Amino acid sequence: MEAQPPVIRAFGDAGVAEAAALIRAGGMVAVPTETVYGLAADARDAQAVAGIYAAKGRPSFNPLIVHVADIAAAEAIATFDEDARAVVARFWPGPLTLVLPLRADAGIASLVTAGLDTVAIRVPAHRAMQALIAASGAPLAAPSANASNAISPTCAAHVAASLGSRVPLIINDGATVAGVESTILAGRTILRPGPVTAEMLRDVLPVAPGRTAHVSAPGQLATHYAPAKPLRLDATQVSADEWLIGFGAVAGDDTLSSRGDVVEAAARLFDTLHRADASDRSRIAVAPVPEVGVGVAINDRLRRAAHR
Repeated sequence: MEAQPPVIRAFGDAGVAEAAALIRAGGMVAVPTETVYGLAADARDAQAVAGIYAAKGRPSFNPLIVHVADIAAAEAIATFDEDARAVVARFWPGPLTLVLPLRADAGIASLVTAGLDTVAIRVPAHRAMQALIAASGAPLAAPSANASNAISPTCAAHVAASLGSRVPLIINDGATVAGVESTILAGRTILRPGPVTAEMLRDVLPVAPGRTAHVSAPGQLATHYAPAKPLRLDATQVSADEWLIGFGAVAGDDTLSSRGDVVEAAARLFDTLHRADASDRSRIAVAPVPEVGVGVAINDRLRRAAHR
């Protein structure tokens, strides 16, 4: 029997109700957030969460982020200290994930945390994810809605192309705004840069970038966000078999931002990688992007995409 493509529903009451019914029945759906599209399931349901891992082909040691409606819901799952309260007061709802101690009575499936005693949690700002959390009545585990290690999806078409029949339903609410995954903060250490930049966080806490010796949060694998084609960074000239993604004064076959805007570049990053991967060239080259603001997150994603 031929596999059926996913159903795509426009954001609205009917689409959200259909998606929530699937969540309550132990299924999963794709839904936009302000960062990228996520593949969501009830974080309390181990079998539903296993479906996410199976659909993505995701390593079981890579934890998932739990999305909840508000700070009160987060406090029912994780233990907050003064630092955590200070940053969420400033940046939630929004694209910031905290890694915090897991409460013993949280009820979160151990597969979500990869068996760790911490949980990655955030309150999203996007109306579609918030509506799905409310309608399903569940905290939602939701990694990016793409095959593991592939390019992250910033529109419904990316999800359908990457996952196909492995996801039954996609809520379509247009392109995402931030375009890169959430910043992940553990204590005062930035485990993954993102839209909430180090400079922004330092208005609240003396944070610093860093990595742990083990995988304690999503996005810490060395190879991640990778297109199928070889990727070369910091390119200003290219050979005939390369598709150039430009930035600023470096023009290309496509561009992250012709005016050199790193925020625009972040929003366009994965979309340009998708187009480059689908081009008739055998390799991809990307122009230099400055390590300022969200440019740090862009370069983090590009280095992982180029790592083979």
